[in-house]
Amino acid sequence: QVQLVESGGGLVQAGGSLRLSCAASGRTLSTYAMAWFRQAPGKEREFVAATSRSGSSTVYADSLEARFTISRDNAKNMVYLQMNRLKPEDTAIYYCTASSFLARLSTSYKYWGQGTQVTVSS
Repeated sequence: QVQLVESGGGLVQAGGSLRLSCAASGRTLSTYAMAWFRQAPGKEREFVAATSRSGSSTVYADSLEARFTISRDNAKNMVYLQMNRLKPEDTAIYYCTASSFLARLSTSYKYWGQGTQVTVSS
């Protein structure tokens, strides 16, 4: 199995940027497809972005308008989410997660981090 720890969240003004990091330990990161999900207060957890085991394939939620970029460094066992042009509606807890295959559904992902809070002020 793999353990995941997110970092990089915080408070940022609308229009600003943040880079989230996810550190993996345990099994080699290249074993897993990786994804970011987010959950805002009172809302269901939603898909943000995912990357294949090698990083050669990525998928994003349509609603992001190409503002976010997922990447990974398998040599460092790290996954990143670069978030640009942030909006107040991006405020949520962001979770890093791992699966054996690339998917958009949260039920496809077995391993989850504890999450990192992102707050975007208007």
